[in-house]
Parts: sequence; structure tokens; C-alpha cells
Amino acid sequence: MDDSTKEKQEALDKRYIRMANIWAENSYCKRRQVGALIVKEKMIISDGYNGTPSGFENVCEDENNVTKPYVLHAEANAITKIARSNNSSEGATMYVTASPCIECAKLIIQAGIKRVVYSEKYRLEDGIELLKRAGIEVEFVSVES
Repeated sequence: MDDSTKEKQEALDKRYIRMANIWAENSYCKRRQVGALIVKEKMIISDGYNGTPSGFENVCEDENNVTKPYVLHAEANAITKIARSNNSSEGATMYVTASPCIECAKLIIQAGIKRVVYSEKYRLEDGIELLKRAGIEVEFVSVES
């Protein structure tokens, strides 16, 4: 990739990460709001944010402020939305506001996503390590810059 192409990709990455951050605002979760976009050929083909499954109350935490076990992560919501559409995530890029956990990393691998861009590091790096092991390009992009 030449410098000009690299700069354009970096600008696009930052733009999509900002959009994923805005999308995260749709989450009803109080502890952490996460947004994800799946982009293929410069088109957003799916989106997701963390929350409860369809038909459940929009409350993510229990009375002790612990996340309920059935809350879906933003990545899982975006990937399952693809499954219900006519789109394919094969070769796509996922933009997610927080680094994927190991469970979401498995879904990303199986969905054929080839690149993951995230803007917030999580204390556990096992999801990122699994993605790299699977040959998926992983990039951290700071939202501030």
C-alpha cells in the first residue's frame, strides 16, 4: 500500500470508528455502550450495539449492576443481523468501539471478516490474540486523533 492509499484508509478507519461510537449511543446498557459496524467495499452492510435480545426488556444490568448473562455484544448483534439479510460478511472489515472478547472473536472468524478495527482496549487481550492467530488484520485506532 503506498502512502496516499494508506492515508486514505486511515482517514476512513477513523470515520467509521466515530460512526461506531455514535451507534453505541443506541445501547441501553449503563456499564458500557459498545457499537459495531461491518463495512464491505465502502458500504455499511450491518451494524450492532450491545443489548438484550429482541423482545426482551431494554435493561442490561441486574439490581447489583452486573450485566445480565443474555446480553448480546455489539459484534454478535452485527453478525447475526448479516445472517438475516442477503449480505455476506466474507472479506469485510468490522469497526468496533471496544476490542472483541474471545467469544466475539470466534464469531468474527467464522463470519469471514478479514479485518477488525477497534478504538478501546479491553483488559483481556485473548480475543485480539485469537483474531491475529486466525490471520485477521487487527488495528487499534484512537478516537482522539
